[in-house]
Amino acid sequence: KIDIYNTNLESLNSFILPGGSLPSSHLHLARTIVRRAERTITYLADKEAINPFIIKYINRLSDFLFVIARILNNNGKDDILWKPNVN
Repeated sequence: KIDIYNTNLESLNSFILPGGSLPSSHLHLARTIVRRAERTITYLADKEAINPFIIKYINRLSDFLFVIARILNNNGKDDILWKPNVN
């Protein structure tokens, strides 16, 4: 589904700053929480055996949240692009 949703979005040539619409902002926040969980799970995987699919799943969940956040920002048109030395 991520690939299907992503086909209607403009290509990125810059990082996106979290923000835009309120729902999109919430998804960007959720994505940071999922990324933090991913780092914790990866750390745990170095210490003990875990299901290897959990890391793949949590990584794809983060991708999904990113794409949906862009869709909710008017299909990426209202994304806030990072501009070095500007914002």
